[in-house]
Amino acid sequence: MSSRHRLLLLALLIATALAPHGRLAAAEAVTTVPSVDLARYTGLWFEVARIPNRFQKQCARESLALYSLRADGRLKVVNQCRRKNGQVDQARGVARVIDSNSRARLKVSLVSFLGLRPFWGDYWIIGLDDNYRWAVVGSPDRRYGWILARTPTLERSTLEIINAIIERNGFRREAFASTAP
Repeated sequence: MSSRHRLLLLALLIATALAPHGRLAAAEAVTTVPSVDLARYTGLWFEVARIPNRFQKQCARESLALYSLRADGRLKVVNQCRRKNGQVDQARGVARVIDSNSRARLKVSLVSFLGLRPFWGDYWIIGLDDNYRWAVVGSPDRRYGWILARTPTLERSTLEIINAIIERNGFRREAFASTAP
């Protein structure tokens, strides 16, 4: 083995040793629901809680999402909220399924540049009511998460079920800030 190869191997070993294994292992532990009927998933969802994030920092209240099926099998996405001054803020985008078996792992893009969508975010459905009354969505790195419902608020007993799903997937319950009225 040449000295160059030894140096590359040493660098690889050091990088591997310094890598955040716990974070990677934790990200792999996020599990989605077994299956999602996208036709049933469409419609209006109220945001009950979310992990605060930079792209929703302007949202003061009345955050909601409207999903509808497109002819190409993707979902049309309309996210809307009300700013502190009362103005409505709206983002339009698209979601595409990345796991065709379960349809619970999607990528969402809310940015279009010259007809292209250069940025896609993970949208994993990790909890879903049998009757599609509520959903828990998160990203595998646990930086993003939402609790959605067909109504603006949820009962305490339902929130306890949701909190168990959140914790089972390695999210911190306290990370979710309520956005319900």
